[in-house]
Amino acid sequence: MLKDLLEEKHCFKLVCGAGNEDVESISRLVYLYAIAGCRFFDLSANEEVVDAVLNTLHSANIYDAYISVSVGIKSDPHCNKAVIDYNRCINCGSCESVCPQGAIHYAKVKKSKCIGCGRCWRVCPRGAISYTPEEKNLDEILPQLIKKGIDCLEFHVIGQDENEIFTKWKYINDNFDGILSICISRGKLGDEALIERIKKMIDVREPYSTIIQADGFPMSGGDDDYKTTLQAVATAEIVQNAKLPVYLMLSGGTNSKTTELAQMCGINYNAVAVGSYARKIVKKYIERSDFWTNHNITEDALNIIKPLVDSVLL
Repeated sequence: MLKDLLEEKHCFKLVCGAGNEDVESISRLVYLYAIAGCRFFDLSANEEVVDAVLNTLHSANIYDAYISVSVGIKSDPHCNKAVIDYNRCINCGSCESVCPQGAIHYAKVKKSKCIGCGRCWRVCPRGAISYTPEEKNLDEILPQLIKKGIDCLEFHVIGQDENEIFTKWKYINDNFDGILSICISRGKLGDEALIERIKKMIDVREPYSTIIQADGFPMSGGDDDYKTTLQAVATAEIVQNAKLPVYLMLSGGTNSKTTELAQMCGINYNAVAVGSYARKIVKKYIERSDFWTNHNITEDALNIIKPLVDSVLL
């Protein structure tokens, strides 16, 4: 059971991206990390994506893995998709060069790959890029995903619309009886407000039926250093100090240094979720046209990702 995996306190979760709906690249990503020992996968709330991942795991004879799907509120960046204003765009290529997902080509956005990370918006010299929310309709998707046997539902609540948050939270609790995960950041809340929101949300839950994914700096884990992962550890410490009956997961800027820094700071975490960095280090492999036929690709990729997975598992 997922609960057992969390209680072992060495759980590595691969974050494929709440907005990432590129089925083929996700399948390849999951395949590599599953072979490396990962058993917890966070996916977009998309039936096609979930089906593809389940097929990938089964084809690799892996039947002890757990699936989480992510949904959010309108203001949560994980639900955003980039939009380019062609009246402003000068086709400079700056956005394409920084996109970690390869979602932009010739100033065109492939929405299935965009994860709303904000990198393109930050580098655009003409302010030609904005974002539009594409949150999932829970009434439509949740019943179908439950039928597929998902193990966890992750709710992204990085925003300040309390009415939307608690309306959707009630619906989720009323319709899903598995483990729930709350992905939350202190960026727009502050420390006290963050804890108060968590307390209010878990008040309707049984003890230790909820994961708090302490998102230090959402979608910022491109680099592998202590500074990048500092906010993930700091946010986790705030949650830990509140002594809540929850499972604690580090996220947001996580990398191979996360567990070392967390242990140095006395963080008693249950899991570490790695997304941006995990995807970055295998990007060149999963883009290969001969991915499924060239076994050297798998071996080379595993040499790179195994130390990252082992930094959490061991």
